[in-house]
Amino acid sequence: MFTLPKTDLLVHPLCLGANVFGWSADEAQSFAVLDAYVAAGGNFIDTADVYSEWKEGNSGGESETIIGKWMKARNNRNKIVLATKVAKLSTRRGLSPANITAALDDSLRRLQTDYVDIYYSHEDDLKVPTEDTLGKYTELIGAGKIRYIAASQHSGARLQHALDTAKANNLASYIALQDHYNLITRNPFEAEQAAVVTKNGLSALPFYGLAKGFLSGKYRPGITVESVRAEAVKEYMTPTGWATIDALDAIAKNHGASMSAVALAWLRSNPAVSAPIASARTVEQLLEIIQIVKLTAEEVEQLNTASR
Repeated sequence: MFTLPKTDLLVHPLCLGANVFGWSADEAQSFAVLDAYVAAGGNFIDTADVYSEWKEGNSGGESETIIGKWMKARNNRNKIVLATKVAKLSTRRGLSPANITAALDDSLRRLQTDYVDIYYSHEDDLKVPTEDTLGKYTELIGAGKIRYIAASQHSGARLQHALDTAKANNLASYIALQDHYNLITRNPFEAEQAAVVTKNGLSALPFYGLAKGFLSGKYRPGITVESVRAEAVKEYMTPTGWATIDALDAIAKNHGASMSAVALAWLRSNPAVSAPIASARTVEQLLEIIQIVKLTAEEVEQLNTASR
């Protein structure tokens, strides 16, 4: 456990992504994964109102609903650091003050709680003045409905703009950035976002830490994998991608750990990263990602070289 910078939140070094709950994991499977995560010492859960609107028959909010039912059944809300997001759900799009108010109330109802620990702007909204968005967040923090706010999928320049706006107007300020970052997809995070995170003492909490499962090692040349993400990972099946898999495999064997755990350890080796986000559809997958591995400088460089 460690304290997330700029907060008093004590969190596990693996943030459990809940995007699969209500999508590729049904309620019973989701409960099993959540139980296994907590049993292994986990307490940091990341969801969003839009999870999983993209599945046929879903309308969004499925993940939040499952988590709400689970927390009520386990009576453990006070032991969980809970993050959710606003801006992407088709019926609650954007970061206008009115939409934030409505979306948060919807999320709180589904989650069966009266507050969230971290509330994310799930994506940037150029149509709404930043001071209006931050002003509403400040109001909701004052009302006790939100503890901290964070940004997702913001460019480095726009993140800095939001931080500057908060400071100039004495408004609530983002404490973290959540964006796409892993061994295969290293930019734009390394190119322009990491510097803003580090300069301002924020946390990076990268999603797709396992490149949609590619870095778990289950995808190999000539092997067919049954997964809802199988088609999406084909973009990683390049000479660089396979070289990265080979390097992960060798290091994982040296540590007696899963390849997933090594890929997540590489993320933690970046000083800008506080905790990676990864999801699990089954308990078996959860036990692979929950392992905490400490890489040597040589191993980090080996992975850097393979993935460039």
